[in-house]
Amino acid sequence: MHLVKKIEIIANSFELEKIVDGLDKSGVHGHAVIRNVAGKGLRDSEDLDMTMLDNVYIIAFCMPDQAKAVVENVRPLLNKFGGTCYISDVMEIRSVKCVASL
Repeated sequence: MHLVKKIEIIANSFELEKIVDGLDKSGVHGHAVIRNVAGKGLRDSEDLDMTMLDNVYIIAFCMPDQAKAVVENVRPLLNKFGGTCYISDVMEIRSVKCVASL
């Protein structure tokens, strides 16, 4: 097992391509997208946006030294278009093709 960063982004589906481009620029080339995400945010003002079912959940993993580049490339998009991003430490179990081998 080894430490990697998990990137979780919830944003409007119209911004998906821009966000994926931001991840690519950061060196994060693999991701998964779940569409039609609804929920309630931490702030009351997010409720309407999070129940419109036009949101996406993007999950990706990267090496710890790539996290700063992710923040630099994704934060401006989220500030401009809305959305939220969480980056956390997780352990990856060694597999045939893992983040650490890229």
